[in-house]
Amino acid sequence: MKIYKNPSKEIYQYLIQRPTLQRENLDQIIEEIFSEVKKNGDQALIEYNRKYDGAEISQLKVSKEEIDLAEKTVPEELKIAIQQAKNNIEIFHAAQIPAIKKIETTKGVVCWRENRAIEKVGIYIPGGTAPLFSTVLMLAVPAKLAGCGEIVLCTPPDKNGKINDAILYAAKLCGVTEIFKCGGAQAIAAMTFGTESIPNVYKIFGPGNQYVVAAKDFAQKFNVAIDMPAGPSEVLVIADEQAVPSYCAADLLSQAEHGSDSQVIFIATDENVLNETFSEIKSQVEMLPRKETVVLALQNSRFILVETVNEAIDFSNSYAPEHLILAVKDAENFISKIKNAGSVFLGNFSCESAGDYASGTNHTLPTNGFAKNYSGASLDSFVKKITFQNLSAEGLKNLGKAIEIMANAEGLQAHKNAVSIRLKDLQ
Repeated sequence: MKIYKNPSKEIYQYLIQRPTLQRENLDQIIEEIFSEVKKNGDQALIEYNRKYDGAEISQLKVSKEEIDLAEKTVPEELKIAIQQAKNNIEIFHAAQIPAIKKIETTKGVVCWRENRAIEKVGIYIPGGTAPLFSTVLMLAVPAKLAGCGEIVLCTPPDKNGKINDAILYAAKLCGVTEIFKCGGAQAIAAMTFGTESIPNVYKIFGPGNQYVVAAKDFAQKFNVAIDMPAGPSEVLVIADEQAVPSYCAADLLSQAEHGSDSQVIFIATDENVLNETFSEIKSQVEMLPRKETVVLALQNSRFILVETVNEAIDFSNSYAPEHLILAVKDAENFISKIKNAGSVFLGNFSCESAGDYASGTNHTLPTNGFAKNYSGASLDSFVKKITFQNLSAEGLKNLGKAIEIMANAEGLQAHKNAVSIRLKDLQ
């Protein structure tokens, strides 16, 4: 962990850099995996399960019996928490369903736009030491609300060939149509091409390690869309003199525990708050079961002292964080100044964990600076928008002359004729 006091804007470009991932032979590995899955289908996936997850399984699809058993196994307290989170996520995303609004642009010319669900979507859920059942909620709930007909979920099995019970419970609760025991880049390849068991999909969602991220990028070569480019988790906290150092430290550590390549940035306008937060991190990290991961992530951290909140926000806009926390007085007064961020948390009590789990907003967010040009997952992520227009005879008369002139100027005579032939009949 390193502290920077009043850095000049000249070194911002250094301070906003993310940790670089080791990418040696990564593209070649991904290409080989895609080729193998396309060629050998389920058998390739079974071999990869054995190779990467140590799982000996012959059946990729999770059975109804496995799902029902998981539902009975999940503790009642956790079920209630998951249901509460699902309800909030549902309320927030249902509010994004637009009303159809027909606009008469010219007398007799009516235009409008309607949503249509992406028919087949794939959700990737990481397993391992932190099985993200919360991400099932974040992706399956808006997919269901949007009306996606097929919601396919892939997640790696453990060494016993099992899927985490909470993942299975959340998937059933949210209306996932099929669940498969398959992880890593090979799962992305399977949803791209389809295999004997796993259907191909039109768009793939979800976080993952560098192999999954690279595989999603590669899938686009085969006309499969993805939610967004992604990378390691990150949070940027801005604090003034009224911030609570223990809260700030806890928020920073909550992201650092995601992975050793996560990054946390702390910017303070008060040196005492900066120093106390720094000390709090050293204290709190000792109590974390994922301490080893956190310590590695903190090597990528930045602690920065600036003079004003506005200066801190300028830095944040350059960094474009996945998560931005404004632990400052009258935080809402600064909303208009925020240009680039995935999700924003206002005030001392708006902890980042709320957005990760249960406030209702989506935690699938752009990272690695992509908040400059991408949004987080929402209902819109699961739909296409189709435009419609309806011209009456009066509408064509009112608009036809302008169309003829423009088509003629572009040298597209057939375009002009499509109007002229109709106008002639209307005379």
